[in-house]
Amino acid sequence: MTREEQELATALRERLKIISDETSRRDPDQHIARLREISDRIQSLSAALPQPIPPRLAHFLDRRSYDKALEFLCSGGL
Repeated sequence: MTREEQELATALRERLKIISDETSRRDPDQHIARLREISDRIQSLSAALPQPIPPRLAHFLDRRSYDKALEFLCSGGL
């Protein structure tokens, strides 16, 4: 994985942590703000990936299928 892909994978994992954070969900406004922040980070990191990116990864990122994008990155694009 390239450095950019590693950073994206880290952000995708962070998103999963936020989603599953029961404490965060008790404050809906804060929870939504955290999700927006990590989503913006994921968008920025996606745009910074070296071009061209693999078509399947591009598909997952464009459709915000972030779990699939993370799986793709962690599997080495298989």
